[in-house]
Amino acid sequence: MSQQMRNLEGKVAWITGAGAGIGEAAAKSLAAAGMKVILSGRTADKLAGVARATGGDVLPLDVADKAAVVATVDSIIARHGRIDVLVSSAGMNVKNRNWKYLTMEDWDKVIRIDLDGAFYCAKAVLPHMIRQEDGLIINISSWAGKYVGAVTGPAYSAAKFAMNAMNESLNLEAGQYGVRACAMCPGEVATSILDSRPNPPSAEERKRMVQPEDCGETIRFLAALPKHVCINELTISPTWNRDYVAQARAIP
Repeated sequence: MSQQMRNLEGKVAWITGAGAGIGEAAAKSLAAAGMKVILSGRTADKLAGVARATGGDVLPLDVADKAAVVATVDSIIARHGRIDVLVSSAGMNVKNRNWKYLTMEDWDKVIRIDLDGAFYCAKAVLPHMIRQEDGLIINISSWAGKYVGAVTGPAYSAAKFAMNAMNESLNLEAGQYGVRACAMCPGEVATSILDSRPNPPSAEERKRMVQPEDCGETIRFLAALPKHVCINELTISPTWNRDYVAQARAIP
């Protein structure tokens, strides 16, 4: 490892959506690197299991509740004095997600959690990171934030495209103060969010996908980079990319 990679021992990471999937994997990987992890999410029993594995603190939270987000950040600062890394991993999608079926209520639900929630969290931690003159915000976006496709539907794609723009605006405005933001854009990852698809992929298909642990290790790498390095956007996808495979097989 390069001598320039940062020692994460004792630093503080706040992870939303920490009860499962990429958020859980991030918490475990960052805790293994010596970070103090703060675990937020909507399902207390899942958070408790991750806390047992990481030694982290549990602060249940619905990121769509802006007042609760501010209160959670205030609690972390009161206890630990700082937040070095925010991993905004809270996200969801609905089963009936395409224009033909998507309701206005489901549109609001996806946007409130996937986009507004990430904004509320970044907005709440930003003044503290500016004060520290150091901080990393990792917004878990998606392949669907770069490429529009029918599989994810308009609400999820709109939220993630907007997240990527919001992420870069953080670098534009806060980079001068030592704050960095990375939009991490995974392709298909074998997490429980796949179960909400109209046609969930098979177990065999999931084995070929990016695994949550792969994302966790990537997040650990991002956190350990020296503070003068900003990875603005990072795309991680399966080698067996089902979209690419379908296109390649369509070539005459």
